Amino acid sequence: MSDLSPPTSPAPAPDWHVVVPVKDTRHGKSRLARSVGAAREPLARAIADDTLEAVVGAVGADRVIVVTSDAGLAAEWSQRGVHVVADPGEGLNAALGLGLAAVPTGRAAAALLGDLPALHPVELREALAAAARHDQSFVPDADGVGTVLRCGGVVRSGDGVPTGLPRPLFGAGSAARHEADGAVRLTLDLPRLRTDVDDLASLEAASLLGLGTRTQAVVSGLWPRASGWI
Repeated sequence: MSDLSPPTSPAPAPDWHVVVPVKDTRHGKSRLARSVGAAREPLARAIADDTLEAVVGAVGADRVIVVTSDAGLAAEWSQRGVHVVADPGEGLNAALGLGLAAVPTGRAAAALLGDLPALHPVELREALAAAARHDQSFVPDADGVGTVLRCGGVVRSGDGVPTGLPRPLFGAGSAARHEADGAVRLTLDLPRLRTDVDDLASLEAASLLGLGTRTQAVVSGLWPRASGWI
């Protein structure tokens, strides 16, 4: 199943709620540690903050649910009106499941990775508009193997009862698992959404697209002579 074209005239968007998992930034982005040294923790925090900034810009703070064990991040974003759910530390999919359980009944829900520092609200809104055409869908990462966004619970005109909240099956090779689970693959031309960062190569790719302000500040501190890339 695939949907290769972004929508041109989508139906009115459903009442989307977006769940974003954020690992405690003291332990996040371990694969970047060798490249950035002591800046790993502030970089992990900056990436999460820029991702959340874009999500709030796309759907509004009252429709964002963050699942995290990071006390500092939880306090800041809770003050900004985001709903925070405590992460018990049982893995990514378990964290997403808890966040999705907090979505109000009958609302469309999306599970989004928390490491998208180049994300812009417009691209997320475009992806959600495309997802609104399907009860269950997902957006793969830039390689087409992983997943950055999993959507579900959409009621479309004439389709009757939706199939329910999305079932997160993130991890290595998750795109194939989500597709096998009945979700429609949305292969959209949205590089800022589809570029998740977990190593230096993906940070480079995100930097070439344009990083969020907090991530850019950390990167510029590490490589001050960089022009376009670190």
